[in-house]
Amino acid sequence: MAKRARTRQPAETAGEVGPRQPCPCGSGKRYKACHGAAGGASPYVRRPFDGLPGECDWVALREFVPAATATVTLSDGGDRTVLACSLLPMAMPAMVRPDGNVWLGLQVQHGFGDPSRDLTYALDLALEAESGTDIQVVADPGPGPRLQDRIDLDAGFEVEVHEGFDFWVADVDDPTGEIAATLESANESAAPTTRLAAADAAYWTRIGDREFLRWVLPHDEDAVLDALARLHTAGEDRLLDDSRLIGSFRAYGLIVPVWEFPNGTGADDLEEPIRALAGRLDDALAAKQPLSTSERAARSGLASRQLTIH
Repeated sequence: MAKRARTRQPAETAGEVGPRQPCPCGSGKRYKACHGAAGGASPYVRRPFDGLPGECDWVALREFVPAATATVTLSDGGDRTVLACSLLPMAMPAMVRPDGNVWLGLQVQHGFGDPSRDLTYALDLALEAESGTDIQVVADPGPGPRLQDRIDLDAGFEVEVHEGFDFWVADVDDPTGEIAATLESANESAAPTTRLAAADAAYWTRIGDREFLRWVLPHDEDAVLDALARLHTAGEDRLLDDSRLIGSFRAYGLIVPVWEFPNGTGADDLEEPIRALAGRLDDALAAKQPLSTSERAARSGLASRQLTIH
């Protein structure tokens, strides 16, 4: 996958991108010279998946889940099957399978300010293309429909996490073994990942000899930081006694806190702890009293360790 620009977010930023900050598209330019420029690139959309079923899972599959799929239900009631895939071969935006079904790639090498619009552009090209066509997006598509205009907003978004990328070629013959060799390399790069059942968009992963949990939260960014600060000060932000909240990152307008665990913990041992933590987080989010001095200090520490991806 293509490397994504990561920039440290100043603690005082409340969620909007300042004109002198790096543009979240990853271009390396300041926002005012990129997606914030009048008459320049397409406007940057801070929370592009807002309103979609499974918004937090869209973010997870777009950013850090290596191999996963989810069926997308179109609002026009057509009989075409659309499968959202975290990653397609060569990071293609979309492809039309031999049976006519469409696979939509979320992790791509382009970005034009509004992933919802970009993905819909690739989707529409695929829906009009012949079977066996690989779809490419090489230029800013400009204004147009978004996923919110194409997807049935009352339908579900059920994610299936795969051990690797074998699903790419499950229906393809490989008499020479060439595909198997390519898949072996791709699968070696896919960190083991599990989506927990006890909380939405919470993903355990093992990277090398370290284990992590990344949890995409749907709430307002400032409210999440306040709530995490309350929990941290009270010593209630741990999932297990030997785990720790190591920080968070921002992606598409949402906060993703990250916990680290000792090697050998595994995903199963986190189901009940995250269920309990979700309850404590809800209570902290509902709290109305101002942060105490120690809570403000904890919040500042959390914000200083926060990275912005998009």
